[in-house]
Amino acid sequence: MTRVLFVCLGNICRSPTAEAVLRARLPELKDVASAGTSAVGGPMDARAAAALERAGIKPPRRFRSRQFDPADFERYDLILAMDGYNLADLLKNKPEGARAQVRRLLDFVPALAGQDVPDPYYGPAAGFDNALKLIEQGIAGVGEAIRNGRL
Repeated sequence: MTRVLFVCLGNICRSPTAEAVLRARLPELKDVASAGTSAVGGPMDARAAAALERAGIKPPRRFRSRQFDPADFERYDLILAMDGYNLADLLKNKPEGARAQVRRLLDFVPALAGQDVPDPYYGPAAGFDNALKLIEQGIAGVGEAIRNGRL
């Protein structure tokens, strides 16, 4: 089984959204989580939860954001960053020989490779729907890679 961790800055909108989408699309994956690199400890942003609900996906229940732990490099097979800032931070801190592959989520979508899932936190509510659409595309690519044995 592939163990997947999503990472963004605060772990309150993009990464828990990706966690919920992957759980909905690939329920056979049992070890799926999300974490943040800073400013963690809060509940999921209500606007992110509402975007999930509009898409027919259940938001995580009793969600509390958590801090990325360096041990996550060994706990997970695949760590997916939401943006280049988080990707660079993860790669800078990844120990040599660590188990996890560290990638950007949208690199699993050839037409979007190298692009970020924009952080909707400081923008209008529509930004959460737009982020969700990009996350859905990334998750489709991740699912295809898992099903085809590329991960």
